[in-house]
Amino acid sequence: MGRLTGERRAIAAALLVFYAFIYMLVALAPPPGWAMAFTAMALVYGVGFFGLVAGYFWARWYAIGLGMSGLITAVFSIVQIGMEPVLLFYGVTHAGVSLFLWGGGMSLAFDGRKEWRERFHLDENSTHKLGKSVIRLGISLPYIVLYALAPKEGAGEALFAALAGGLVLTGIVALFRMRTWGVIALAGGSLVLGGSLVSGAFGLAPFGNGYAVNLTAAGAAGLMLVVAAMTPFFRPITRYLRA
Repeated sequence: MGRLTGERRAIAAALLVFYAFIYMLVALAPPPGWAMAFTAMALVYGVGFFGLVAGYFWARWYAIGLGMSGLITAVFSIVQIGMEPVLLFYGVTHAGVSLFLWGGGMSLAFDGRKEWRERFHLDENSTHKLGKSVIRLGISLPYIVLYALAPKEGAGEALFAALAGGLVLTGIVALFRMRTWGVIALAGGSLVLGGSLVSGAFGLAPFGNGYAVNLTAAGAAGLMLVVAAMTPFFRPITRYLRA
């Protein structure tokens, strides 16, 4: 089963619940307009923690995606504002989540379990495709949350962004439950998100102390990753519709 799988799983879960706790603390006294975004980020990490502890088949993939998302965010932030200790810590700990959960031995406790594969009728190829999709969705979800819930100037812009985020989130939940319509929800969310980006409605969201979140960059990253997550399902759905 691999070495220290239980210990690695415990460390990864502890890191996820640590960030869930940190985001929830910030949500209690957030910068103006950021309460919903930080609360949602706490839930994103909380779901990863709960999934790992419960042993859901998608949990390892999802947590690996969250870890990679945090590492990417840290690297780009360091490039923009310099080597801050907090950013280094953020990147290293998120990289640790992904590394601790990587490997065939660790997969046996999650996506490699026979009962899950039999329940959802997954062969090795289907499992591999689903895993890549869930990892990409795990990477994209923090960016989608920030794009959807960060403070915006107009009520129409906020509603449009929330609609895109809601459709993507609904699609992710449905995909975790192996529902085909989840791909349709992801496609709808991608269209709304793409339309919002093309309209050029968003830019920087002030974060305080001279910092800001680039919503356009977050939305574009989320859009590309969601589209990449959907691609493995296009051919099977097309074959099913033709049949």
